[in-house]
Amino acid sequence: QAYLTYSSSVAAGAQSGIEECKFQFGWERWNCPESALQLSTHNRLRSATRETSFVHAISSAGVMYTLTRNCSLGDFESCGCDDSRNGRVGGRGWVWGGCSDNVEFGERIAKLFVDALETGHDTRALINLHNNEVGRLAVKATMKRACKCHGVSGSCSIQTCWLQLAEFREIGNYLKMKYDQAHKLEMDKRRMRAGNSAESRGATAEAFNNVHATELVFLEESPDYCTRNASLGHHGTEGRECLQTGKNLSQWEKRSCRRLCTECGLKVEERRTEMVTSCNCKFHWCCTVRCEQCRQLVAKHFCSRRDSAATNHIKRRNKGHKR
Repeated sequence: QAYLTYSSSVAAGAQSGIEECKFQFGWERWNCPESALQLSTHNRLRSATRETSFVHAISSAGVMYTLTRNCSLGDFESCGCDDSRNGRVGGRGWVWGGCSDNVEFGERIAKLFVDALETGHDTRALINLHNNEVGRLAVKATMKRACKCHGVSGSCSIQTCWLQLAEFREIGNYLKMKYDQAHKLEMDKRRMRAGNSAESRGATAEAFNNVHATELVFLEESPDYCTRNASLGHHGTEGRECLQTGKNLSQWEKRSCRRLCTECGLKVEERRTEMVTSCNCKFHWCCTVRCEQCRQLVAKHFCSRRDSAATNHIKRRNKGHKR
Protein backbone atom coordinates (compact mmCIF):
# COMPACT_ATOMS: atom_id res chain seq x y z
CA GLN A 1 0.00 0.00 0.00
CA ALA A 2 2.86 2.37 0.84
CA TYR A 3 4.45 1.58 -2.51
CA LEU A 4 1.27 2.50 -4.39
CA THR A 5 0.85 5.68 -2.33
CA TYR A 6 4.32 7.12 -2.75
CA SER A 7 5.80 5.48 -5.88
CA SER A 8 4.77 8.23 -8.33
CA SER A 9 6.34 10.89 -6.09
CA VAL A 10 9.50 8.81 -5.74
CA ALA A 11 9.77 8.42 -9.52
CA ALA A 12 9.14 12.14 -10.10
CA GLY A 13 11.70 13.04 -7.44
CA ALA A 14 14.39 10.80 -8.94
CA GLN A 15 13.73 12.33 -12.36
CA SER A 16 13.99 15.88 -10.98
CA GLY A 17 17.34 14.88 -9.46
CA ILE A 18 18.66 13.69 -12.83
CA GLU A 19 17.39 16.86 -14.57
CA GLU A 20 19.25 18.96 -12.00
CA CYS A 21 22.34 16.81 -12.54
CA LYS A 22 22.14 17.58 -16.28
CA PHE A 23 21.88 21.30 -15.54
CA GLN A 24 24.80 21.34 -13.09
CA PHE A 25 27.10 19.44 -15.51
CA GLY A 26 25.74 20.85 -18.78
CA TRP A 27 29.08 22.34 -19.86
CA GLU A 28 31.46 19.76 -18.38
CA ARG A 29 33.10 16.75 -19.99
CA TRP A 30 30.89 14.40 -18.01
CA ASN A 31 27.41 15.83 -18.53
CA CYS A 32 25.25 13.38 -16.57
CA PRO A 33 24.36 11.10 -19.53
CA GLU A 34 21.43 8.69 -19.46
CA SER A 35 23.83 5.91 -18.42
CA ALA A 36 24.15 7.74 -15.09
CA LEU A 37 20.67 6.49 -14.24
CA GLN A 38 21.90 2.91 -14.25
CA LEU A 39 24.95 3.84 -12.15
CA SER A 40 26.90 1.95 -14.76
CA THR A 41 28.77 -1.26 -14.06
CA HIS A 42 32.11 -2.45 -15.33
CA ASN A 43 33.55 -5.92 -14.81
CA ARG A 44 30.53 -6.59 -12.56
CA LEU A 45 31.63 -3.85 -10.19
CA ARG A 46 29.59 -0.68 -9.89
CA SER A 47 31.70 2.41 -10.36
CA ALA A 48 32.29 4.56 -7.29
CA THR A 49 33.66 7.75 -8.85
CA ARG A 50 33.16 11.37 -7.85
CA GLU A 51 30.40 11.60 -10.49
CA THR A 52 28.58 8.54 -9.15
CA SER A 53 28.61 10.12 -5.69
CA PHE A 54 26.82 13.20 -7.06
CA VAL A 55 24.21 11.09 -8.89
CA HIS A 56 23.35 9.23 -5.67
CA ALA A 57 23.14 12.44 -3.64
CA ILE A 58 21.06 14.48 -6.09
CA SER A 59 18.67 11.56 -6.78
CA SER A 60 18.17 10.95 -3.07
CA ALA A 61 17.61 14.68 -2.50
CA GLY A 62 15.11 14.81 -5.36
CA VAL A 63 13.05 11.97 -3.92
CA MET A 64 13.01 13.49 -0.42
CA TYR A 65 12.21 16.96 -1.80
CA THR A 66 9.24 15.77 -3.87
CA LEU A 67 7.79 13.64 -1.07
CA THR A 68 8.08 16.58 1.36
CA ARG A 69 6.47 19.02 -1.06
CA ASN A 70 3.62 16.64 -1.92
CA CYS A 71 3.02 16.12 1.79
CA SER A 72 2.71 19.89 2.33
CA LEU A 73 0.31 20.14 -0.63
CA GLY A 74 -1.97 17.60 1.05
CA ASP A 75 -1.43 14.83 -1.50
CA PHE A 76 -1.00 12.17 1.20
CA GLU A 77 -3.53 11.31 3.89
CA SER A 78 -0.78 10.06 6.21
CA CYS A 79 1.04 13.36 6.72
CA GLY A 80 0.66 17.11 6.98
CA CYS A 81 2.53 20.15 8.27
CA ASP A 82 5.30 19.82 10.81
CA ASP A 83 3.85 21.73 13.76
CA SER A 84 6.01 20.06 16.42
CA ARG A 85 7.67 23.38 17.40
CA ASN A 86 4.64 25.63 17.10
CA GLY A 87 4.25 28.00 20.03
CA ARG A 88 7.90 27.85 21.10
CA VAL A 89 10.05 30.97 21.13
CA GLY A 90 12.46 30.71 18.24
CA GLY A 91 14.47 33.88 18.74
CA ARG A 92 14.19 37.54 19.63
CA GLY A 93 10.84 38.83 18.43
CA TRP A 94 9.61 35.65 16.80
CA VAL A 95 7.94 32.34 17.64
CA TRP A 96 7.46 29.11 15.75
CA GLY A 97 4.10 28.74 14.04
CA GLY A 98 2.45 28.30 10.66
CA CYS A 99 2.94 25.26 8.44
CA SER A 100 6.54 24.06 8.28
CA ASP A 101 7.42 21.63 5.48
CA ASN A 102 7.51 18.13 6.95
CA VAL A 103 11.05 17.12 5.98
CA GLU A 104 11.14 14.42 8.65
CA PHE A 105 8.36 12.60 6.75
CA GLY A 106 10.09 13.13 3.38
CA GLU A 107 13.39 11.90 4.79
CA ARG A 108 11.88 8.78 6.31
CA ILE A 109 10.00 7.65 3.19
CA ALA A 110 12.85 8.58 0.84
CA LYS A 111 15.26 6.50 2.91
CA LEU A 112 12.94 3.48 2.73
CA PHE A 113 12.72 3.65 -1.06
CA VAL A 114 16.19 4.81 -2.13
CA ASP A 115 18.37 2.96 0.39
CA ALA A 116 16.50 -0.29 -0.32
CA LEU A 117 18.24 -0.36 -3.73
CA GLU A 118 21.53 -1.16 -1.97
CA THR A 119 21.27 -4.83 -1.12
CA GLY A 120 24.99 -5.55 -0.77
CA HIS A 121 27.31 -5.07 2.20
CA ASP A 122 30.48 -4.26 0.30
CA THR A 123 32.38 -0.97 0.33
CA ARG A 124 30.60 0.38 -2.73
CA ALA A 125 27.19 -0.21 -1.16
CA LEU A 126 28.28 1.63 2.01
CA ILE A 127 29.62 4.52 -0.07
CA ASN A 128 26.33 4.76 -1.97
CA LEU A 129 24.33 4.74 1.27
CA HIS A 130 26.55 7.48 2.68
CA ASN A 131 26.10 9.64 -0.44
CA ASN A 132 22.33 9.05 -0.36
CA GLU A 133 22.36 10.48 3.16
CA VAL A 134 24.44 13.49 2.03
CA GLY A 135 21.65 14.28 -0.44
CA ARG A 136 18.96 14.11 2.23
CA LEU A 137 21.00 16.29 4.61
CA ALA A 138 21.37 18.84 1.79
CA VAL A 139 17.57 19.27 1.66
CA LYS A 140 17.57 20.07 5.39
CA ALA A 141 20.65 22.30 5.24
CA THR A 142 19.15 24.58 2.58
CA MET A 143 15.72 25.10 4.20
CA LYS A 144 14.58 28.72 4.63
CA ARG A 145 12.80 30.45 7.45
CA ALA A 146 9.69 32.32 6.33
CA CYS A 147 7.90 34.75 8.67
CA LYS A 148 4.67 36.69 8.99
CA CYS A 149 4.35 39.91 10.97
CA HIS A 150 1.81 40.52 13.75
CA GLY A 151 1.10 43.67 15.70
CA VAL A 152 -0.98 46.84 15.77
CA SER A 153 -1.22 48.45 12.31
CA GLY A 154 1.40 46.09 10.92
CA SER A 155 4.03 47.15 13.46
CA CYS A 156 5.61 43.66 13.33
CA SER A 157 6.18 43.60 17.07
CA ILE A 158 6.12 39.83 16.89
CA GLN A 159 6.64 37.39 14.03
CA THR A 160 5.40 33.88 13.44
CA CYS A 161 7.94 31.81 11.50
CA TRP A 162 8.09 28.41 9.84
CA LEU A 163 10.58 26.41 7.78
CA GLN A 164 10.09 25.80 4.08
CA LEU A 165 12.00 24.04 1.33
CA ALA A 166 14.47 26.06 -0.72
CA GLU A 167 14.26 26.03 -4.53
CA PHE A 168 15.64 22.72 -5.80
CA ARG A 169 18.24 24.63 -7.84
CA GLU A 170 19.76 25.81 -4.56
CA ILE A 171 20.07 22.19 -3.40
CA GLY A 172 21.73 21.36 -6.72
CA ASN A 173 24.22 24.21 -6.26
CA TYR A 174 24.94 23.05 -2.70
CA LEU A 175 25.63 19.47 -3.80
CA LYS A 176 27.74 20.63 -6.75
CA MET A 177 29.97 22.40 -4.23
CA LYS A 178 30.15 19.16 -2.23
CA TYR A 179 31.10 17.35 -5.45
CA ASP A 180 34.02 19.74 -5.98
CA GLN A 181 35.18 19.07 -2.40
CA ALA A 182 34.46 15.29 -2.42
CA HIS A 183 36.75 13.08 -0.34
CA LYS A 184 38.46 10.03 -1.80
CA LEU A 185 38.46 7.03 0.53
CA GLU A 186 41.86 5.43 0.82
CA MET A 187 41.22 1.74 1.32
CA ASP A 188 43.52 -1.08 2.34
CA LYS A 189 43.15 -3.16 -0.83
CA ARG A 190 44.51 -6.31 0.77
CA ARG A 191 41.85 -6.19 3.48
CA MET A 192 39.14 -5.24 0.97
CA ARG A 193 39.80 -8.36 -1.08
CA ALA A 194 38.61 -10.37 1.89
CA GLY A 195 35.05 -9.90 0.55
CA ASN A 196 32.32 -9.57 3.15
CA SER A 197 34.52 -10.76 5.99
CA ALA A 198 35.25 -8.86 9.19
CA GLU A 199 38.59 -7.79 7.64
CA SER A 200 36.81 -5.99 4.78
CA ARG A 201 34.26 -4.37 7.09
CA GLY A 202 37.04 -3.23 9.40
CA ALA A 203 38.95 -1.61 6.52
CA THR A 204 35.80 0.20 5.41
CA ALA A 205 34.97 1.43 8.92
CA GLU A 206 38.49 2.83 9.32
CA ALA A 207 38.25 4.67 5.98
CA PHE A 208 35.00 6.34 7.07
CA ASN A 209 36.43 7.48 10.43
CA ASN A 210 37.51 10.91 9.18
CA VAL A 211 34.57 11.52 6.83
CA HIS A 212 31.97 14.10 7.82
CA ALA A 213 28.28 13.18 7.40
CA THR A 214 27.74 15.98 4.86
CA GLU A 215 30.80 15.12 2.75
CA LEU A 216 30.51 13.23 -0.55
CA VAL A 217 32.91 10.30 -0.84
CA PHE A 218 34.24 8.26 -3.75
CA LEU A 219 36.52 5.27 -4.15
CA GLU A 220 38.12 5.48 -7.58
CA GLU A 221 39.41 8.22 -9.86
CA SER A 222 37.25 9.36 -12.76
CA PRO A 223 38.06 7.99 -16.22
CA ASP A 224 39.04 10.25 -19.11
CA TYR A 225 35.69 11.71 -20.16
CA CYS A 226 37.22 13.24 -23.29
CA THR A 227 37.14 9.89 -25.09
CA ARG A 228 34.25 7.58 -25.85
CA ASN A 229 34.04 4.37 -23.79
CA ALA A 230 30.98 2.32 -24.69
CA SER A 231 31.52 -0.27 -21.94
CA LEU A 232 31.40 2.46 -19.29
CA GLY A 233 28.62 4.38 -21.01
CA HIS A 234 30.74 7.48 -21.69
CA HIS A 235 30.13 9.24 -25.00
CA GLY A 236 33.21 11.47 -25.09
CA THR A 237 33.06 15.14 -26.06
CA GLU A 238 33.17 14.80 -29.86
CA GLY A 239 30.01 16.36 -31.27
CA ARG A 240 29.20 18.25 -28.05
CA GLU A 241 28.08 21.86 -28.27
CA CYS A 242 30.12 24.51 -26.44
CA LEU A 243 29.71 28.23 -25.83
CA GLN A 244 31.92 31.05 -27.08
CA THR A 245 29.68 34.10 -27.30
CA GLY A 246 26.39 35.08 -25.76
CA LYS A 247 24.81 37.32 -23.19
CA ASN A 248 25.26 36.74 -19.46
CA LEU A 249 27.68 33.82 -19.84
CA SER A 250 29.68 32.87 -16.76
CA GLN A 251 33.46 32.45 -17.00
CA TRP A 252 32.91 28.70 -16.67
CA GLU A 253 30.56 28.69 -19.68
CA LYS A 254 32.88 30.92 -21.73
CA ARG A 255 35.69 28.40 -21.24
CA SER A 256 33.55 25.42 -22.27
CA CYS A 257 34.98 25.22 -25.82
CA ARG A 258 38.50 25.01 -24.43
CA ARG A 259 37.49 22.45 -21.80
CA LEU A 260 35.34 20.23 -24.06
CA CYS A 261 37.16 20.59 -27.37
CA THR A 262 40.69 21.98 -27.31
CA GLU A 263 41.91 20.22 -24.16
CA CYS A 264 40.40 16.95 -25.44
CA GLY A 265 42.34 17.11 -28.71
CA LEU A 266 39.36 18.32 -30.73
CA LYS A 267 38.82 21.50 -32.73
CA VAL A 268 35.99 24.01 -32.39
CA GLU A 269 33.76 24.00 -35.45
CA GLU A 270 31.29 26.80 -36.13
CA ARG A 271 27.98 25.82 -37.69
CA ARG A 272 25.33 28.30 -38.78
CA THR A 273 21.78 27.17 -38.33
CA GLU A 274 18.49 28.89 -39.10
CA MET A 275 16.21 29.56 -36.15
CA VAL A 276 12.52 30.41 -36.46
CA THR A 277 11.04 32.48 -33.64
CA SER A 278 7.84 34.39 -33.00
CA CYS A 279 8.31 38.16 -33.34
CA ASN A 280 6.48 41.46 -33.80
CA CYS A 281 3.62 40.15 -31.67
CA LYS A 282 0.53 42.37 -31.43
CA PHE A 283 -2.48 42.18 -29.18
CA HIS A 284 -5.84 42.32 -30.97
CA TRP A 285 -9.03 43.25 -29.12
CA CYS A 286 -10.34 40.89 -27.82
CA CYS A 287 -8.50 38.58 -27.07
CA THR A 288 -5.82 37.24 -29.35
CA VAL A 289 -2.10 37.74 -29.89
CA ARG A 290 -0.82 37.48 -33.44
CA CYS A 291 2.86 37.11 -34.24
CA GLU A 292 5.05 37.00 -37.30
CA GLN A 293 7.57 34.25 -37.92
CA CYS A 294 11.11 35.64 -37.96
CA ARG A 295 14.07 33.70 -39.32
CA GLN A 296 17.65 34.36 -38.31
CA LEU A 297 21.01 32.68 -38.75
CA VAL A 298 22.59 31.64 -35.45
CA ALA A 299 26.21 30.55 -35.02
CA LYS A 300 26.71 27.51 -32.80
CA HIS A 301 29.98 25.84 -31.87
CA PHE A 302 30.71 22.12 -31.65
CA CYS A 303 33.68 19.87 -30.90
CA SER A 304 34.92 18.00 -33.97
CA ARG A 305 37.88 15.75 -34.76
CA ARG A 306 41.15 17.24 -35.97
CA ASP A 307 44.11 15.51 -37.64
CA SER A 308 45.67 12.72 -35.56
CA ALA A 309 49.12 14.33 -35.09
CA ALA A 310 47.66 17.45 -33.46
CA THR A 311 45.34 15.31 -31.33
CA ASN A 312 48.21 13.25 -29.86
CA HIS A 313 50.22 16.39 -29.06
CA ILE A 314 47.33 18.06 -27.19
CA LYS A 315 46.41 14.88 -25.30
CA ARG A 316 49.97 14.53 -24.06
CA ARG A 317 49.97 18.17 -22.99
CA ASN A 318 46.68 17.85 -21.12
CA LYS A 319 47.22 14.42 -19.60
CA GLY A 320 45.70 14.31 -16.14
CA HIS A 321 42.78 16.66 -16.86
CA LYS A 322 39.99 14.23 -16.09
CA ARG A 323 36.86 16.29 -15.61
